[in-house]
Amino acid sequence: MKSIIIKSYGGSDVVSIDNDTKLHKDRGEGTLVDIKAAGVNPIDWKIREGYMKQNIRLDFPITLGMDFSGIVNETNKSGKNSVSTFESGDEVFGQASVTHGGTGAFAEKAITNNDNIALKPKSLSYKEAAGLPLVGVSAWQALVENMNLSADQKILIHGGAGGIGSIAIQLAKDLNAYVATTANSDDSDFVKAMGADQIIDYKTQTFEDIVKDFDCVYDTVGGETYQRSFRVLKNGGIIVSMLEQPNSNLMEKYGVVAKFQFTQVTMKG
Repeated sequence: MKSIIIKSYGGSDVVSIDNDTKLHKDRGEGTLVDIKAAGVNPIDWKIREGYMKQNIRLDFPITLGMDFSGIVNETNKSGKNSVSTFESGDEVFGQASVTHGGTGAFAEKAITNNDNIALKPKSLSYKEAAGLPLVGVSAWQALVENMNLSADQKILIHGGAGGIGSIAIQLAKDLNAYVATTANSDDSDFVKAMGADQIIDYKTQTFEDIVKDFDCVYDTVGGETYQRSFRVLKNGGIIVSMLEQPNSNLMEKYGVVAKFQFTQVTMKG
């Protein structure tokens, strides 16, 4: 089968197409899936360049890719504890990253752990479903698990036009929260369609001069934006960042809670 592989860490020049990739991994209780679409995330190039090598050891060559959607080809039910909820022909979506026990999603087929896939909603196309796992779980973990966002609270979401930000806006509105977001003016119609109540053009406006006493901030940008975000929170508020570790000085100064989130994707409810 064909797959997109790397044989060493590096830039885009180390990426190549292998026309004869073999799935050597022992499937165990995993599931073999025919890939219909694959999603691309920043973590994919970070793995390629070696950002994760201190924590995750890779045996090259590897097939890149995390998020995907596809059709179950075969499930292995031979293990003594093997109970699969999937059958051949099921439409599924999830992750098949080599960093989480899979064989890589940028391929014609992939093997993945059963905990990392779920039945694809009938209302979603394969392309739509393939773009959802990482961004969807990231938004859920931030707003529901880390913030406990509730109705009538106010949240500022940075990067509202991005993959995670756009899902976070929709989830926050489903939770009946008031949503302000930073975005480029060219994306204002898009984030408004996602449900944003207030749109701040980060190129021409200073968000901390516009919004005050917010309950939550979801940071997908980092850097100076993260540091300035503490100013918009009420005492006892919370900021969750996908990029920055908690700043104890700013937490103490503004009387707020700060959390760093490294998304752990599981498709089990």
